[in-house]
Amino acid sequence: MPALAAVVLGLAVAGPSTPAPAAASEADTYLNLPLVNRDAAHGPGGVNPALPTDRGALARLLDQARASGVAPSSYAALLYQYWLVDVTAEAGIDLARWDPRTGVEANRENLIRSYRYYEHLQLQHRELQWAGMAGQVGADFGGGLIDFELITNIYDLPQLQQTTRAIVASATEVAGPQIVDRLPKGLRALAGAGATVTGDDLHHILGMILVMQKNIFSDLMPMHRAYVTEGLPALEEMRAAGLFGRDVMDAWRDIASTDADRIARGNVTLLRREQGVIIREQWDAVRAYKGDVGEAVSYLSTVAGSPSVAGVLPPRSFRPIEIATTLPDGRTATLTTPLPSWNWSVYEERWDYITTQLLPRYKATVESDWPRLEAELRTPYEIQIESHRPLMNIPQILQSALQNTKVTVS
Repeated sequence: MPALAAVVLGLAVAGPSTPAPAAASEADTYLNLPLVNRDAAHGPGGVNPALPTDRGALARLLDQARASGVAPSSYAALLYQYWLVDVTAEAGIDLARWDPRTGVEANRENLIRSYRYYEHLQLQHRELQWAGMAGQVGADFGGGLIDFELITNIYDLPQLQQTTRAIVASATEVAGPQIVDRLPKGLRALAGAGATVTGDDLHHILGMILVMQKNIFSDLMPMHRAYVTEGLPALEEMRAAGLFGRDVMDAWRDIASTDADRIARGNVTLLRREQGVIIREQWDAVRAYKGDVGEAVSYLSTVAGSPSVAGVLPPRSFRPIEIATTLPDGRTATLTTPLPSWNWSVYEERWDYITTQLLPRYKATVESDWPRLEAELRTPYEIQIESHRPLMNIPQILQSALQNTKVTVS
């Protein structure tokens, strides 16, 4: 009895029991981290250098964070890093060593593996049309970058300047100097600054373009990986964490709907995010680089582009130059030349080309000519990328444009 009394007395003194505070978990170290490297321009690796790059470790930390009851916004960096590591591992890319600034040759396998993964997604999931189109266009993009790196060392840019100056001269000879200001700014920049572009300039611009390529993968592929492995609930968690907004979540619901029109609409939203949010300002920075240097080089990329999507006009043939001006005697002089009147680096002009050329034709191919598209997507990507090496053709393209530049007077 004395022992029992002591226990009762002890309980009375202590009062009601209270739960012990939860022990700190390893995941607490990684909560509320900023996404300092969401833009790959800031360095290699994942979204924050403090985060692990091991998939198993990230999965364990993520489970701890969820179990702690904190809001998804608190573990946004951890969640993002998990899906980014997961998808790069699935694609065969070493995220920790993926550094766009090291150039094309160092990143050649990353280019091939990322675009191959895009096409794999399209083959396995018919609704993932953004991935399929991005994979096909990636062959043009990757092939162009390979050539781009080559010309930084071996190509004679003054030759391009001479040809473009001749195009400008042939226009002014008949139509007068007033027509020059109506020529595309990029063409005028190339005519004026072609000889001043250095190999260092081209290497810098190339690094900026490779950063864009990684940024697109790092933004959209974690979403795709979450969708194909865990479905819409995984994407809802990403949205709740603040990694994207309601418009993107609605797009994924459309993509998962099995309705053809909604699927197309959802993929357009992803494409608009890619072009209008992820890389818009970076293309602007490329065009603005050292004044006419960036203007000239970005215009050259428009001249050289050669899309692999069936039925799509090359950018240089989309809205070619046609300028009419009134001569002093009242007659009308019209200049035509088979070069683009626009610049790929300008978002509004790029979006016009994408929505009137690439999107409708790719959608039609998916819906009406799948066997041919499937055969193209199954072609080894090394072959796809090597078959699209356009930049070495620029001298011939510009020379042909010079020969076919016409000024008619009526």
